[in-house]
Amino acid sequence: MTSIRPLAHNELSKVQSIAHRTWPNTFGEILSPEQISYMLNMMYALPVLESQWQKGHTFLLAEENGQELGFAGFELNYAEGPKAKLHKIYLLPETQGKGLGKKLILDVARRVREAGQKSLLLNVNKYNQKAIDFYQRIGFQEIYKEVIDIGNGYVMDDVVMELTL
Repeated sequence: MTSIRPLAHNELSKVQSIAHRTWPNTFGEILSPEQISYMLNMMYALPVLESQWQKGHTFLLAEENGQELGFAGFELNYAEGPKAKLHKIYLLPETQGKGLGKKLILDVARRVREAGQKSLLLNVNKYNQKAIDFYQRIGFQEIYKEVIDIGNGYVMDDVVMELTL
């Protein structure tokens, strides 16, 4: 049976490990290998994850029989008003398409709703149509597009979506 639980500070390396095993599959047809490597180092280095933890980000781990399957990372009170931001959600490629992503998102939504948040925001690469379709099926709606300069000549070309809670 799959369980979802908050990660302890000393478990942040699990987030890093899953990201490194997931990103090449998720973004291999969208981003260059150089950009994937750059972004993984920029977003998933342990000091970066530790900084997010200390700023109040919550990391959830989905696991089954002690095996790590995926994670989500979110922040409360992200934008104007009581809005949460889902910063990260990734599942190992072999676990996708089995309902785990939906279960993880609904767990995040429940937690942020219980914390008094009125909506959940996320960014998704505008070329990741599979993910956009998935989020729309759950109830997210596109609210705008944005291009974010992340340095080294790279940008994140994203759709921003929102789920009203």
